[in-house]
Amino acid sequence: MNIRVDGFAHVVVVALLTSAPLYAQTRTATLESLPTASPESVGFAAGALDKMDAGMQDLVDKKHLAGIVTLVARHGKVVQQKAYGVQSLETNAPMRLDTIARIYSMTKPVAGVALMMLYEEGKWQPSDPIAKHIPEFANLKVYAGEKDGAPILEAPAHPPTMGELMSHTAGFTYGAFGATPVDKMYQAANPLAAPSLQEFINRMAQLPLLYQPGTRWVYSVSVDIQGYLVEKLSGKAFPEFLRTRLFEPLGMDDTGFFVPVQKRSRVATIYSYDKGKAELVGEPADPGISQMPGLPSGGGGLYSTAGDYFRFAQMVLNGGEPNGKRLLKKATIDMMRTNVLSEQVLNSGSGIGQARFSPAQGFGYDFAVVLDPDGAKRQVGKNSFWWWGIGGTWFWIDPTNDIIAIGIIQRRGGVPGAANHEDISRRVVYDALTNPEKDR
Repeated sequence: MNIRVDGFAHVVVVALLTSAPLYAQTRTATLESLPTASPESVGFAAGALDKMDAGMQDLVDKKHLAGIVTLVARHGKVVQQKAYGVQSLETNAPMRLDTIARIYSMTKPVAGVALMMLYEEGKWQPSDPIAKHIPEFANLKVYAGEKDGAPILEAPAHPPTMGELMSHTAGFTYGAFGATPVDKMYQAANPLAAPSLQEFINRMAQLPLLYQPGTRWVYSVSVDIQGYLVEKLSGKAFPEFLRTRLFEPLGMDDTGFFVPVQKRSRVATIYSYDKGKAELVGEPADPGISQMPGLPSGGGGLYSTAGDYFRFAQMVLNGGEPNGKRLLKKATIDMMRTNVLSEQVLNSGSGIGQARFSPAQGFGYDFAVVLDPDGAKRQVGKNSFWWWGIGGTWFWIDPTNDIIAIGIIQRRGGVPGAANHEDISRRVVYDALTNPEKDR
């Protein structure tokens, strides 16, 4: 293995948890526990993955990023894992292989896996109306314009379903990424600022759907609703369910909705580019980082490390079975990574950022799916699935080439003229493969 460190980079029920989950999250996963191999032993050209260094170090040297951690694995073995730059430009605390980062929307696949565990237990079906499990949503209406300054609301052509919830096609939005009248209603109601998951649902029940269910893909609070459903259908607090059913079995000891005090020295600062100053500016530290939030966000609330997320991603790539202990059936994982968007939606121009949907790239349950790498202009194997976070973290899982790649940074938004860190990592990985498969 080639490892170097280039510089050192709520509900009321939650409050009633015993000390056990708090203790569990204070444990630290050891880097030595990751399975490793030489790149050459799993089909990479000798020394080729070292080209990651030049691209990532250049981003750090130009101050386009403060720090980066990259991890590449094939056939279940980590073959590249490095840290570049610093966790904090202010203190020069070095980036570390076990740096803890806010992974934001990389939380979504984790929440999705949790809900699929309950699907396997027979608690819900993709065809179920969401209102079957959330009665507060029984009277959701669809925004259909305005008349005399008042919104016109109409009945949905069909009640939004659980499958549509899992694929961002149910009619919800985020509020933060659009300027429609419905987005403005979301901004006024601010459901994600609710003090609990139940209050979040109460606020959502008063908001109209942005579009008729199943007709569009719009990035949304759907996965926060999934987190609420995990809690309701399991009878366990959402963070407790994740801890006992996923994090502990997978050894994800540095993953959770808060960071214990003794681990805060490993947390990377989040930056954004200030055009006026022409430099990266750090966001204020979250004063509540070491406390369980009242609303544990399934859409973006987790902190994690590259090593922990590898453990999760490898379980998914293995078809739900890490280390011989099955957490999910392969058929269930296959459901998550199979496109469910209709031809209408694939051709509707829907999407956000790199997640633009077309016949070349679709969406399953909480994962984007690359159907045609050339058409999608993504240098990965066919049927790769992926997502990323607003803080810049990224991952992809390539079942065709049996590859996992993960990147940890903390920067919201881009920097003018900066190279794309994810594109660099994909180019290095696939150029290094001695016999890449694209179409299997």
